[in-house]
Amino acid sequence: MRDILTPIGEPTSPPGLMPARALPLWERLDATLSEDDPQAQPAPEYEFDRRIAW
Repeated sequence: MRDILTPIGEPTSPPGLMPARALPLWERLDATLSEDDPQAQPAPEYEFDRRIAW
């Protein structure tokens, strides 16, 4: 591997470890619906039964 990488000027050692990135902003937000979202729909008051859905 070194015989291939050295003549073309590439490093022969692996790159160092980098710290983990933070979560994207949309994953940091709470999962609750806010009043500011005009397209937010409230959760139904009944549990949906999938057995009778076609």
